[in-house]
Amino acid sequence: MTRPGSVLAGALALLLAAPATADDAACALCLSPLRQDAERPLRVEIESGLQFSRLALVGRADGGAEIDAQTGEKRVDAGMIDLGGLSYHGRVRVTGEPFRPVRIEMPARVSLRSPNGAEAELTDFATDLPPVALLDQNGVLEFAFGARLSSRGARTGNFRGRIPIRVDYY
Repeated sequence: MTRPGSVLAGALALLLAAPATADDAACALCLSPLRQDAERPLRVEIESGLQFSRLALVGRADGGAEIDAQTGEKRVDAGMIDLGGLSYHGRVRVTGEPFRPVRIEMPARVSLRSPNGAEAELTDFATDLPPVALLDQNGVLEFAFGARLSSRGARTGNFRGRIPIRVDYY
């Protein structure tokens, strides 16, 4: 008379010893803990920030300017004039797992401050990303971004701020 436990052990040994098919091997690779641990974390590098160069307000009204994400072109409102200098859009480099789609979130607004206490604001962030952002065969995605600058009553200043960019795998 055999005990139920020994029959179960024999059946498990047969299943483990059976030759694996190609489908079984592919499935085992998908479920492997090594595969999940091998996913490279995302890394975000700012290659260049937004640069509006030198602007001046006309009169007492607030003014604004924007940098186009596609072309890097700067446009100013009627309340502001461009005093020249180099302006350019921001550039970002994302690295991670090759061929993986990523979701990129730009902030709704960012406050800028100058050392003299004046404030300005960035809004209307835009990128040159396609509808589905995908890391390439090397696990790299580069994109440009632009935004709108509003003076918010500021008169002079060298404005600085941090633009938080969130990147996640889909």
